[in-house]
This record gives sequence, structure tokens and C-alpha cells, in this order.
Amino acid sequence: MRMRQVHLDFHTSEKIPGIGSAFSKEQFQSALKAGHVDSITVFSKCHHGWAYHPSTANRMHPNLTFDLLGAQLEACREIGVNAPVYLSAGFDEKEVLDHPEWLNVNPDGVETATFSKPHYHLMCYNTPYLDKLCAQVEEVMERYHPCGVFLDISAPRRCVCASCVKSMLRLGLNPDDPADIARHGEMVYAEYCRRIEKSVRKYSDTATIFHNAGHITHGRRDIVDFDTHLELESLPTGGWGYDHFPMSAAYVRTLGKEFLGMTGKFHTSWGEFGGFKHPNALIYETGLSLAQGAGCSIGDQLHPSGEMNMSTYKLIGAAYEQVEKKEKWVKGAVNYADIAVLSCEAYMQDGRSGAGNDANVGASRILLEEKQLFNIIDQQSDFAPYKLLILPDRIRVDEALRARLEAYLAQGGKVLLTGESGVAADKDEFALDVGARYVGRSAYTATYMIPEYECVNGRTSYVMYEQSYDIDDVTGTVFAERNNPYFNRQPFFFSSHRHTPNNPEDVQPAAVIKGNIAYIGWQVFRDYAMVGELHVKELVAYAIDQLLGDERRVRVTLPDRGVVTVAHQEGRDIVHLLFAHTTKRGKNVEVIEDAVTLPNVQVALRADKKPSKVTLVPQMQPIDFTYEDGRVRFTVPEVTLHQMVCVEE
Repeated sequence: MRMRQVHLDFHTSEKIPGIGSAFSKEQFQSALKAGHVDSITVFSKCHHGWAYHPSTANRMHPNLTFDLLGAQLEACREIGVNAPVYLSAGFDEKEVLDHPEWLNVNPDGVETATFSKPHYHLMCYNTPYLDKLCAQVEEVMERYHPCGVFLDISAPRRCVCASCVKSMLRLGLNPDDPADIARHGEMVYAEYCRRIEKSVRKYSDTATIFHNAGHITHGRRDIVDFDTHLELESLPTGGWGYDHFPMSAAYVRTLGKEFLGMTGKFHTSWGEFGGFKHPNALIYETGLSLAQGAGCSIGDQLHPSGEMNMSTYKLIGAAYEQVEKKEKWVKGAVNYADIAVLSCEAYMQDGRSGAGNDANVGASRILLEEKQLFNIIDQQSDFAPYKLLILPDRIRVDEALRARLEAYLAQGGKVLLTGESGVAADKDEFALDVGARYVGRSAYTATYMIPEYECVNGRTSYVMYEQSYDIDDVTGTVFAERNNPYFNRQPFFFSSHRHTPNNPEDVQPAAVIKGNIAYIGWQVFRDYAMVGELHVKELVAYAIDQLLGDERRVRVTLPDRGVVTVAHQEGRDIVHLLFAHTTKRGKNVEVIEDAVTLPNVQVALRADKKPSKVTLVPQMQPIDFTYEDGRVRFTVPEVTLHQMVCVEE
């Protein structure tokens, strides 16, 4: 897979004149060279529905007078740049008025078929629209022979249009039953994917296929199997934030497919003309992709005139010039992980709501900030490679999972359970011996945590905002206790501004460790995702440290916003160190401008034997190191945005 890709959006209304009128092959190539780009996704069909080439399966944009797609593909071939072709699969605005019967009809009555505001309209794949779309794909494959196709706005949907209702009735499904509607939507999506693949494979055995839905759903390997590779859409300034991509990558890298981290050059998000990040932001974001085991993709949007914006490609080039130098230490590398988080989204099957699943978010944030090496896994993943398994907040244990956990523990694995996790699926008791008896959900919120270990702010009562759980009959070691409030806050029965103070006389066990299992009786990961209290992170970090001890692969002196990953290539380990100072602009835009240099970052890395050398790359600067007690220790003179260190065996 090419490592320096651009996703070139080109959604242009028929109301705009002169489409492609300023396109120049030489200028297009100059931009790609300035950007150090080795692959660019170009458009056959946009959300408005228009083709950007002569077409019999579609209609060419009425204000385009030549084969723009063909010209772009020729320009790319001449300079050795890959060019997958984009087709909007979920939107087609020009067909909406002619074929309203092809629209997706949401059973919840969400506006998808009205025109009271400017927005795109979803099309239903269970209509003749799919025939039209497949014909468009085949036309592109036959005429242009691209290296791949990118199908956008593609995901299983719930639909009760006339075609779907007829289909459900024919299959014995109930159009009034939400479960049957969802089941039918899965069937429709699978058929869409099969037909798209057939259309592509009719002309190429090697072309890549990717269906973009903006999120790779945890646990849905059946959906992932329709893709040849994955592209993780995660624009930090577009609402995703800077901790979303590492969470998404932590799951995807367990699936055995190559993948890209897709960010954007925009100040905000897709559809923005004239918006630019600071170059330091893209340098950091592309470095983060490499550190998480991904290639890089940067989103841009071509002006309707067809002229590439050279400021954009100077900006992209600032990042991709560095990526180009780093590639040899990234390709084929496999990230280490000490810890696996069993995804709540995968286990609970929350669907798209799981994209921001609070337990997953909180777990990922704590592990990133604590500089732990981790993956996020689903039910099909093997537990054995991991030293510690975390079940965050909501995962009740059925018989199949209990058997797997017992086998994992018998082989020396460690388990951290929080909240309701670890409780049997069919009865209110722990499925494993956690060193206490499960009583049930506490009647109080908020409650208070009293640590039995050293905290930054000492031993006191710390507020916990999320649900707590009662335990008794403790046989393990208690490492945190709980105070309840005097009473729950109610209308005409409350105290102070927010929540009732703790009752010092009401003390009970709340967190316990026994052998290789630790249990924390709060939904701590949701709590951290929602509020982010220091003492919650300290509580989780203490439990992890008690379980992992010296088995932890790496320790570093990076601040909380720093990121560390370690990957293995043949004959060497690559340590990635990242740090960026982020700040909020406007109401909710998180940006990076200043490159704050961290001096003298210390690293202690587990190694089976003394390495032959330790080198800063790509600078090729050797640094001093020591080796003792199974760890190689060295100091990185400075980290500016992204620094790699090669530890040769």
C-alpha cells in the first residue's frame, strides 16, 4: 500500500460553471510532486451524482467539456502516482427528483426525503439504483482500469421504502419489527457489496475495493471482509479529536488488513474551501498514523475549476517529505501490545452508536495517557498474546466467555474488570473468583472513592460520577473503598450545588485484587470519558501496575499528551515517540500550531538481549544506551512532534 495518499474530494453542483476549465496536467503533476504524494483518489462520480468523464452509465457534469478523470489518471501514470477512483455510492442528488422511489426511508422518520434544507439524500440499494451504480462501476473499470475503487457513504441501513417492505414480506420478515428491519438492511448491504465486487472483478483481479462508512464497526468482521484494505476516517479538527484515531487503529490493526489513517488539510472538516491547518499539525498527524501501524491519507477538496491549490500541496509536502524519509522503518512493522481491551461496541453490538462508545473511549484515553501498549479486540480475537485483558464497564460474561477467560487465566493471563463486567450474563453474581461477592448496582450516585495507595492529592474521598456497584464477603486485597453520600439528590431534597457530600460513616469495599484478577466497582472508563478526573486514571493505573508489574514492555518520560508505540520489524524494534501541544479554537476545534520540543526523554525497553546499537531515525544518529536486567535504557535528546528510535538486535 502506498504510504503518502491524498483523498481529493470533488463534489460540484450543476449550478457552478466552468468545471475543470483551469485543469492543467503539468500543474496537477507539479502539485503532487510538491506534496510528495504517491497516491491520489480521483473522482468518477460525486455526491451530486455527476460523472467527470464521458459516460453512458451516468451523465457527465453539464458544465464539464472534457474527460477530467481520464486526464487526471494520465497525469498520475506519467509520474508513477497511484490513482484509485471514487464513486459516491450512497448519495446521488441528480436522481432524487427523477426517482424518489429509490430513496432510503428511515423507519424513525428522520428527514431523508424532504427538501426543507440543503443536504444530501440517501439512496436505497434494494432498488434499481443499485443496477445503475454497478453499471457506473463497470464502466469505470472497463474504460480506465484503475488500481482501485473507493465507494463512499456505504453501510448497512434500516429502510422501509416500498421495495424494502415488499422484500421483507416476501422473506417472512415484519416491516414493523425494528430487529427485522435491521436484519433486512444487513442482507441488502451484503448483496450490494457482492455486486460491487463482481463488477470490479469482471475487469481486474487486483484492484482494491473500499466501502467507506466513516467508522469501522468493532466486531463486524463480516463487513470488513468486503474491503481489500481499510481507511480510517478521523479528522481531528472535524469533530473526531486527537484521541479518536489511536482508538480506531488499536482495533483495526488486529484484523490482518493494511490500513490508512485519513486526516484532512482543512481547519475544520470535509467541504471546507479555503481552510488550512498549520504544517505542524499534519506532521504530527501523519507521524501518529505511522506510529499506529498505518499508512497516511490526507483529505483535500479540488476547486471546481480543476486547478490544484499549491498552498495546500506545500502544506501536505511539509508532512509527506518527512513520511517519505521514515517509510523504511515502518513498512512491514507489527505493533506490540501488552494489553487488550475487549471492545464494548463489539460485545454489546451497539452498532454505529458504538463509534463513540464511552467505555471504549475512556479505556483508550487512560491507556494512551499512561503510555501503555494496547490493542482493542473483539470476540474472535485470541487472548493468548496479551499479558492483561481489560473488560470495560459493561461486559457481562456468558458461558463461552467464562471458559475462555478461565483458560487465559490458567496460562498466566491477568484480567481487569470494572463496573458490571465480570458479572454472569444470566444471574447477578461474578462469573469468576474476583475475591468478593457481587451484590448489585448501588442505590447511590454520585459516590466517593477512598484509595489505599498513594495519590497525587493524598488519601481522601474522591467523587465518582458514574454508576457504582456493591460488593461484600471480600477474600481478596482491597485497594479502594467507597463512601456513599448522605442521600441521593432530588427535588426539594438536596444539598449544595451539584451532589450530596460523602458520609464518612458509610465505608465499604469497592476495588479488590485476588491473584491475577482485579475488580473496580465503578464504571470508571465511562467516568473518565465523560469527566476525565485524575483520580480515576490513578485508580486504573494502580490496578494495571499491580497486575502487570515488571512485565510492561516500555516505560517513558512523556507528558500525558505524549504517545508511545513500539513496533517490530525483522531484526529490530522501532520506538515511536510523539508529542503535540493542542489547543481549542472557536467553540470546539482542537488545533496544533506550535511544535513544542521535549528534551531528554528517557526510555526503558524490555529486550531479550543487549542490542547492537540504538539509532535515531531517519536522522541516522547513534545514541548511547545501557542494558541491564532485561531492559535497554537510553535518552532521546529531543522529541519534536514525532521521533523514531531504531533498536537493532
